[in-house]
Amino acid sequence: MGVVAKRSSMTFYSGSDDHYSHRVRIVLAEKGVAVDVIEVNDDNRPEELADLNPYNSVPTLLDRDLVLYESKVMMEYLDERFPHPPLLPVYPVARAQSRLWMHRIEREWCPLVETIQQGSKKDAEKARKELRESITGISPIFEDMPFFMSDEFSLADCCIAPILWRLPSLGVELPEKQVQPLVNYMERLFSRDAFKASLLEAEKEMRT
Repeated sequence: MGVVAKRSSMTFYSGSDDHYSHRVRIVLAEKGVAVDVIEVNDDNRPEELADLNPYNSVPTLLDRDLVLYESKVMMEYLDERFPHPPLLPVYPVARAQSRLWMHRIEREWCPLVETIQQGSKKDAEKARKELRESITGISPIFEDMPFFMSDEFSLADCCIAPILWRLPSLGVELPEKQVQPLVNYMERLFSRDAFKASLLEAEKEMRT
């Protein structure tokens, strides 16, 4: 993976098709952090993962003696430990607002993605419709701002990008003529060097 530049004390256990893992890999790449990435799936689950993480789940980040196993905690930890470039606003009010956007993504979009991936056929189709409508509805905000509710790339964008990248594999088709500002936003996200570096081989194939 592109974010591995030199031997590191940091290890990241990442799901092979997990947007929560992907969001953390984007942060790692944006920061230029040297990290050993271990891909995890149901057929390849390292024995030590259960010892590190009581939930035996991904993503899991190991940094020396510190173990983190919640993606938003990892992202903010990385932003504080490697402050350049900053991925949260400097001022408290703006930081709180950015955290609220991340919370809304978590509450509104992430359960729909999970239902599409793991739910019944009927539930998955309903979730696709809801996700398509919700994503379509935010398109106008990108007419005035290049990134999500911000002039600067932030952790909120790191949360959104993996979901938008997965839309074809989730079977979610957007009405492109109606959402051109969103399409332009996606192009800005996906063309970033860090985003390209964050992709695993399986993820690269999602849009080929």
